[in-house]
Amino acid sequence: MKILIVIDQFDNSNNGTTISARRFVKGLQDAGNQVYVISTGNKKDEYKFNLKELPLPPGISHIVKSQGMTFAIPDTELLEKAISSVDAVHFYMPFWLSKVGLKICEKLNVPHTTAFHVQPENITYSIGLGTKAKVNDMIYSHYRDSFFNRFNHIHCPSEFIANELRAHGYTAKLHIISNGVDDDFKFYEKQKSPEFKDKFVITMIGRYSNEKRQDVLIDAISKSKYADKIQLVLAGKGPEEKKYRRLGEKLPISPVMKFYDKENLIELLKSTDLYVHSADAEIEAISCIEAFACGNVPIIANSKNSATKQFALVPESLFKAGDSSDLTNKIDFWIDNESYRKEMEIKYSQSAEKYRLKDSIKKMEEMFEDAIRECK
Repeated sequence: MKILIVIDQFDNSNNGTTISARRFVKGLQDAGNQVYVISTGNKKDEYKFNLKELPLPPGISHIVKSQGMTFAIPDTELLEKAISSVDAVHFYMPFWLSKVGLKICEKLNVPHTTAFHVQPENITYSIGLGTKAKVNDMIYSHYRDSFFNRFNHIHCPSEFIANELRAHGYTAKLHIISNGVDDDFKFYEKQKSPEFKDKFVITMIGRYSNEKRQDVLIDAISKSKYADKIQLVLAGKGPEEKKYRRLGEKLPISPVMKFYDKENLIELLKSTDLYVHSADAEIEAISCIEAFACGNVPIIANSKNSATKQFALVPESLFKAGDSSDLTNKIDFWIDNESYRKEMEIKYSQSAEKYRLKDSIKKMEEMFEDAIRECK
């Protein structure tokens, strides 16, 4: 198949959606498909169409870029050229670029699918309205009426988000397909790097943003009876970095806070003793799968707005969302019960096999084939 991926940002692997898109593109190409991308950026690739970046006011631009995002200026001529040359078009974001591209697909009668990657809470937590259900519902409705209900097929990374879309009146066929973890994330025997020697390493991967709730994790470690032995690593970057660095000052051991590329992330996970995912809102959290695929027991916030809780195999891997004391109890439990933790490391790593990227690629191909067949 010839497939066009439409996404606002593709060149830089600095947010989960872009990382997922890059993996899917490579996976689809490796499976024998011709895959093209239209996005912002200046990288010269034979399969990529480059668009100009949308300039934003300084304050808004800072927030958007700190989340690892940029927005594209649609080029109608370039979009028509790209769309007319493929069998199917897949859209990642419900924003200006995709809306213009969708109109062209409809005009040219080119099969098209989309994905739901932008949870309303990703927006509302950034402006202090994350817990306002009515505001989130309004965004779901806007997405639905302005974009998603014009599609017959939507990729949903989890059953959780598929249920949210059904509850909000989305009418497309929902394809539940994990964003997929690649084969490099697998069980490793612990290999502590020199900087983490003699420390109990707790890692969380994710943007420094309000909905990820790194503040809950920092507070939980400060109350642990093992606080003076715990090395916290917050892998990521984002708008709340200064806030989390300030909160981290109360810990006996200063947190490590930086962005890790794939190679260094795997090395970090080899050194990790326990993985925590404290986010209040998540569509899937591929970073959590990567962590337990490498043999790290997770502790996950049991939030009603998060799919990540689906990965918990035992009650001790869940804590009450936003409750740092409950998280402290779970952290101390896993430190106290080392033999049980070692046993569960293997079981968690085995459970990651159902989320392998190669299986997700096959399911994505089936979705594209459905759309092409229906269009014909």
